[in-house]
Amino acid sequence: MRRNLLSAVNSQRLRAIAVLAMSVALAACRQDMHDAPRYEALEASPFFSNGSSARTLVANTVPRGYLREDELLYTGKVAGQFANTFPMAVTADVMARGQERFNVFCAPCHGRSGVGNGMIVQRGFRQPPSYGEQRLRDAPAGYFFDVMTNGFGAMQDYSAQVPVADRWAIVAYIRALQLSMNATVADVPADRRADLDRPAQENQ
Repeated sequence: MRRNLLSAVNSQRLRAIAVLAMSVALAACRQDMHDAPRYEALEASPFFSNGSSARTLVANTVPRGYLREDELLYTGKVAGQFANTFPMAVTADVMARGQERFNVFCAPCHGRSGVGNGMIVQRGFRQPPSYGEQRLRDAPAGYFFDVMTNGFGAMQDYSAQVPVADRWAIVAYIRALQLSMNATVADVPADRRADLDRPAQENQ
């Protein structure tokens, strides 16, 4: 029995030594990874002739996903001029998406009806023009896309917050708002005219 007890104690000691050795080995490995040679962003380096560790892109190369061949889709222009066409079909789904994104990103300043009376304006921010102004009614669709992409006046650009497809959906919804500002009962489809007499909440 004494022999069995000594054997069990020795076995436990061996296990403890093995665990300790593995812990030391793993810790050393992790420390080596932390201490691996590397350069920080834009750090100087004597390896290259210009003294910089950063490399410029090879001439005439484009990062994956940034080709941007479709001028209309990505700039709102055709041959350098603002286009009055859309790069995709304007469907009911596109309009619904445009309304939802407009209410999130545009309505705080422009108001949900597009007349420029959003809550930010009511708190003292500079009032944007109404989409019903003749100047904006005459503006091509690409103009609105460009403003959202690059900003204009007091308005910042929204290229980081709103993807390209959503910007075009918003443009489509802005066009719908403009039409509604100057529409007559005759412009409403006959089967939807009864909706004009319903409260706004029921029509949403």
